[in-house]
Amino acid sequence: MSKFTNKDEEAAFHRNATVDGRPLEPHEREAFFNRYLPPTPNSHSPSPARGDRSHLQQSSSKKQPRKTHLRALIMSQVHLLIYTLIHFFFSIYIRIRRMYHAVVNRFMSVMYYHHRTPELIAKDVKALDRVPDHLSVVLELRQDDGLEGLLEDVAEVAAWCCSAQIGMLSIYEKTGILKSYQQQTHRAITRNLHAYFGPPPARPTVSLRAPHMEAYSPPSTPLSPFPGPDPFHINVLLLSADDGRNTMVDLTKTLAEMSQRGKLRAEDVTADVIDIELRDGVMGEPDLLLLFGERVVLDGYPPWQVRLTEIFHVPDNTEGVGYQVFLAALHRYAKAQMRFGR
Repeated sequence: MSKFTNKDEEAAFHRNATVDGRPLEPHEREAFFNRYLPPTPNSHSPSPARGDRSHLQQSSSKKQPRKTHLRALIMSQVHLLIYTLIHFFFSIYIRIRRMYHAVVNRFMSVMYYHHRTPELIAKDVKALDRVPDHLSVVLELRQDDGLEGLLEDVAEVAAWCCSAQIGMLSIYEKTGILKSYQQQTHRAITRNLHAYFGPPPARPTVSLRAPHMEAYSPPSTPLSPFPGPDPFHINVLLLSADDGRNTMVDLTKTLAEMSQRGKLRAEDVTADVIDIELRDGVMGEPDLLLLFGERVVLDGYPPWQVRLTEIFHVPDNTEGVGYQVFLAALHRYAKAQMRFGR
């Protein structure tokens, strides 16, 4: 048995010497280190310690992704189920709502059909407390009907307005095709008024104009050559997308140039000045804006002119321009409260 302990050998090793004071040889230092190192694993039979550790790492690496993937799969299926249920119940609601509105619109169109008789239309609006002085409608150029269908819609709305004693009608069509066919538009309106009211002097007169363009017919009621009261006169204004934001941009540029040239002070540019310029250049604010589409889509309608306008549409209206929509809008306008911000 050696008389030297492990502590004595360690202390001597730190001094790079043996216990008896002799300097350590390289093979002696290596032999001293090997006593404290774990056994070297064989390539065919790994050591138990290292084998156990690799086995634990492999098992943990296999179990963890499996749990994560399973949890993600379950959550994705739950989300897909919730998404499907929402779409299922929402589609049922949309179908029921469309069926309800379709039945109501069909019933109203049958019950309140005008039969091209102004007296029936006047009777329908007689009980209303008020009717708009200026009615504006948004029409769409449909691909299936084209210009002919659009002119028919314009003529129908104009006849309804004359029967309801509405003297100002503005018609917005985004492309502005009606401005290029003012003569045809005036002829279609006059022909339809003749079908409703008959020949003069019972037939109303029509003035047709568009912003920044000359009026097609006199803007005032002409003197009637027939005895009795003058016929009813309606002013029809044709609008397009160019009369909306583009007009406001042009007005802004004009006011800015006048201010730079010293012709107008910046303090003089107020909302009232802009309102007057837009009223003279385009039109005043309509009392009622009527949409014949399924949703409220202004589609570039002049934004300044609808600040205080009552906007009406029938949800899920797939029949287009209809008298029942026109009559429902007048009833809604008669019951509306105009608070003007108060």
